[in-house]
Amino acid sequence: MKITREGVDYVAHLARLNLREDEKDKFTAQLNDIFLYMEMLNKVDTSGVEAMTHAISLNNAFRDDVVKDSIGNEMALANAPDEMGNCFRVPKVIE
Repeated sequence: MKITREGVDYVAHLARLNLREDEKDKFTAQLNDIFLYMEMLNKVDTSGVEAMTHAISLNNAFRDDVVKDSIGNEMALANAPDEMGNCFRVPKVIE
């Protein structure tokens, strides 16, 4: 066993959890199973495995950055509800 019931009590106290006696037994057994599995995984030889940050390969979905002409003030303001000169006109929000 990797963790004792006293260890579960201590962690429960730190987490401010009030556990019943049956819950303490249950969590002690579950945590021991987890720790034993982790111990088994630590024995696996991973010397030939390349380090990775994700379990699956991620590809960049961004498009190439290509310089293009802007759409211009007239087209940008075409659907504006209100404009003033070359700017959008919005209601005053600061008093």
